Order: sequence, then C-alpha cells, then structure tokens
Amino acid sequence: QVQLVESGGGLVQAGDSLRLSCAASGRTFSSYAMGWFRQAPGKERDFVASITWGPGNTYYADSVKGRFTISRDNARNTVYLEMNSLKPEDTAVYYCAAKSSARYYGLSLYTQAADFDSWGQGTQVTVSS
Repeated sequence: QVQLVESGGGLVQAGDSLRLSCAASGRTFSSYAMGWFRQAPGKERDFVASITWGPGNTYYADSVKGRFTISRDNARNTVYLEMNSLKPEDTAVYYCAAKSSARYYGLSLYTQAADFDSWGQGTQVTVSS
C-alpha cells in the first residue's frame, strides 16, 4: 500500500489561494493514478480532481472547474492541488488518494472513492467569508 502525506492546508479568506501537496511513497509513483477528495462536516467525501498516470490527463468536479488545478511531479513523487478563488463552501478536510494499479487499466480517469486503494490522513482547509 502507498503511504500518502498531505500538507498545505490552512485558514484563508474568500478569494485567496492555497496549494496542497501530497507526497507519496513507492518507487513507481509515475504509474499511479492520483486524486483529491474533500469532506465537509456532516457530509460525504466528494470527488474534487484526478490525474492519470502517463500523460497526466485531468478531470474536475463541476464545483471546482476553472478554479482548481491538479498536477503531478513524478520526480518528486508528489501531486498538487492549486486552489484559487476559494469560497467558504470549499471548507473541508482534503484527502489525497492513489490508485497504485492504474497502469493495468489504461488511462482511465477515476472519480469514485472506491476506485482508490490508498489514502492520506487529510489536511484541513477553512475559507472564511
């Protein structure tokens, strides 16, 4: 199983930006599909963004499209979530996830929590109005 450690969360004001990082263990990070999810208090864990292995194709939830950008640096075993124009409704714990077997399934984009086999501990993002 892949070990994932998120960082970069914090308290910001509406309209501000944050960049989350997720450092992964393993020697084959470049072959993992990666994703970001978030969970607000009392709500289910929701998909935010995902990125494929290989060409790094990306996919976003409608609620963050145009504001958030997912990217990866395979040399650093790290995936990022750049968040701009933050809104109070973006407040949540943000989780990084990995699908370590992605290379066996082509370049599918994954959006369901059940698709991923490894999770980080989460990092809190709070956006004040």
